[in-house]
Amino acid sequence: MQKHFYMRRLAIFITTTIVAIATCWSNDICNQEAIAAGSKPTAILPSVAYVQPPDTLPPMPEVVKKPEGIVSRIIRYFNESNKPRRTKGFDVSFIGGPYYSSDTKFGIGLVAAGLYRTSACDSLLPPSEAALYMNATTSMFFRLGIRGTHIMPGDRARLNYDVNFASIATKFWGIGYDNNIVDDNETKYKYLNSQASVNFIWRLLPKFYLGPMITFDYVNARDVHNEWLWEGQPMRTFNLGVGFTIQYDSRDFLSNAFRGVYFRLDQRFNPRFLLNRNAFSMTEVTIATYNPLWKDAVLAFQYHARLTYGNTPWGLMSTMGGSDNMRGYYEGRYRDKSEMDVCLELRQHIWRRNGLVAWVGAGMVFPRFSAMRWCKLLPNYGIGYRWEFKKRVNVRLDLGFGRHQTGFIFSINEAF
Repeated sequence: MQKHFYMRRLAIFITTTIVAIATCWSNDICNQEAIAAGSKPTAILPSVAYVQPPDTLPPMPEVVKKPEGIVSRIIRYFNESNKPRRTKGFDVSFIGGPYYSSDTKFGIGLVAAGLYRTSACDSLLPPSEAALYMNATTSMFFRLGIRGTHIMPGDRARLNYDVNFASIATKFWGIGYDNNIVDDNETKYKYLNSQASVNFIWRLLPKFYLGPMITFDYVNARDVHNEWLWEGQPMRTFNLGVGFTIQYDSRDFLSNAFRGVYFRLDQRFNPRFLLNRNAFSMTEVTIATYNPLWKDAVLAFQYHARLTYGNTPWGLMSTMGGSDNMRGYYEGRYRDKSEMDVCLELRQHIWRRNGLVAWVGAGMVFPRFSAMRWCKLLPNYGIGYRWEFKKRVNVRLDLGFGRHQTGFIFSINEAF
């Protein structure tokens, strides 16, 4: 019995071994044939249920964008105009529209303003600025100009420039305060003026700059009626001047400072050997401070003086009024060899891109210091609206008041 038991076990082992060897040999032959035929060898895989995907799915609908209208483009342009564009080397924007001024009546103004940095890797470098502007009105007023400040890499030097041409049908009241206050002296004439001023200043100390300047002025008065108001001076003058500029600037932003101090002294000479008919000199001083108060409020102060010496031509005498100093006065009504003015302005951001300002100030024209009188001091005050056209670049609408005068100003950048 025991012998038969071992014999059965041996037979089962031999049979199992033969079946396994046969199976492996069969699979090896199949794989060799598949390789010879250029296909991959087969493998025994577990069966997986396969579900045929439906081939009748509906196609995705195409999204068709409606063409953007002109009005929508304009709205989107101004909504995004104050957002920084770091990918652009020169960030330029345009703005324009109708306006009204008591001096020049109804007109249209266009401004192209740009900001750029001369060193893309220096985030502390103040941006350079440039503005091209044009004004034309129904009172035969036309002005075209470009001005700006180019800051070299590292703020090692700065180039300031202002070039403009103007053709204005304006008014003249004579020279000196005593003539200017007489309404009957008012006379109309056509004023043609071309100006260019350039200075290149180097940084000698932190925030302190010094450099040369050159100026050119062409003034021509046409269609003059009451020539006696000009006191015998020639109607047309050509002037070429040279000088220097001293500047200290700690402002955090050139065109709209929140904090800092700005001081500038321009000393200009117009000698005869530069082919000037009149030999004279001019000193211009500007001192401005900017101090943050409460949230989003800045108190700005400016002192400005423009003093001339010698035989100053009427077209280059100091005047009051305009868009920057003594806003509200007719530009050129008060005219003399020298002028001083001060202004204190509160600037308050209100909501989003909107802000308001209010200012008070005073000024005076005089031929020399000994002729200054308190009774000749002219008051000035006003209010204004600000809209942020670009990042920290405002469009301003100012309503200024003076002695028996009111003026409306549309411009870009702060008055100082």
